[in-house]
Amino acid sequence: MRALIDLPEDDLSLLTELGHRQGTSRAAVVREAIHAYLAARRTPAEAAAFGLWGAGEDGLATQARMRAEW
Repeated sequence: MRALIDLPEDDLSLLTELGHRQGTSRAAVVREAIHAYLAARRTPAEAAAFGLWGAGEDGLATQARMRAEW
């Protein structure tokens, strides 16, 4: 898919320079940057699906711990 974006000239120059140093295209640099940006902000599916248990504690362990407080 293609996307049209507006970038400041300074950023465009830096992207071009980085592409030359890496031996790749400016578009490849932008794709890599977007991929890294999104990966850093992605919520793990387990944390989203299991709410409080997303931190890694098993549901049965949480239940046993909570019942022990009674």
